[in-house]
Amino acid sequence: MGDGSARLPRRRSGVPARPEPAPPPERPPSARWPESRHYAALDLGTNNCRLLIARPQGNGFTVIDAFSRIVRLGEGLASTGQLSDTAIERTLAALRICADKLKRRNVALARSVATEACRQASNGAAFIERVYAETGIALDIITAEEEARLAVLGCHALLEPGDGPALVFDIGGGSTELVLVDSHAPVPRILDWHSAPWGVVSLTEAFGGADTQEARARAYAEMRARVAQAFAPFVARLERPRGVPRLLGTSGTVTTLASVHLGLPTYDRSVVDGLIVPSAAMRLVSQRIAAMSMAERRQVPCIGNERADLVVAGCAILETILDLWPAERLGVADRGIREGILRRLMNGNAL
Repeated sequence: MGDGSARLPRRRSGVPARPEPAPPPERPPSARWPESRHYAALDLGTNNCRLLIARPQGNGFTVIDAFSRIVRLGEGLASTGQLSDTAIERTLAALRICADKLKRRNVALARSVATEACRQASNGAAFIERVYAETGIALDIITAEEEARLAVLGCHALLEPGDGPALVFDIGGGSTELVLVDSHAPVPRILDWHSAPWGVVSLTEAFGGADTQEARARAYAEMRARVAQAFAPFVARLERPRGVPRLLGTSGTVTTLASVHLGLPTYDRSVVDGLIVPSAAMRLVSQRIAAMSMAERRQVPCIGNERADLVVAGCAILETILDLWPAERLGVADRGIREGILRRLMNGNAL
């Protein structure tokens, strides 16, 4: 690609397991299961509901079925402290589709997790009970630390080779995870991690909605300042990276912005997953999108109506990450928590 982007060779690796505390019922046994079995991973985030069903193949897996829908479970959570009835109904509709897929695919082993919205909501536990009663899906509300570990386990194969630590990040709907890893082992060793309580939904609800160019610029600066403040404890612990800094992002934000950078007419995972983009180019794309009106953003391919209101917050978070980690290139991963769960289920991996 003449714009400086590059494709990263795909690598899969077998992973030796480290001892782990007694797992919950849905976690895997230590032995590898037969390749004829189907496994499933469901990730219910603040903004998205995503399902993958796969079977083992060699040291990796082959996807049998998948589902993804923007449900905005955390909509309004910052102001009310609760999951709204409307958001719950939207999410249950998506989860019923997932439950049907799980039954039809005869899944042998599954794990379903919920993240920041359910961690924060006062009615999160009641929602989890209702999901189980109505769909049979047993959601496990995981900690921010486990969320970060699963994301790294799911996407670390796309890290560029190099010396010194690498930074992996996951921009979610209600939080952003930063993970500093030593990637010399088959499974990266986590050196440090940080979870900031700002994602694309929470940040948009706090600072979004500006309708003039001046107001948009002011809101964007406020978003960047608030995210930088949330990242400050992690930044204070960071040392200057040895060698060439490496950076890998997994989220709808980075895949969307990479698509805009490439000028894709529609989203294409085969092109985006594993892409390496100059950080400066991603910063320019972020600034250009942040300056657009809502109507203008809706007209941009790969943003459209679904992401037009949330993408500016994602741009602000991404630019702030680029400020704190001076990598010249950004790796883009359309994989993360679900893939991390599948690797644990199939191989008994721990990270």
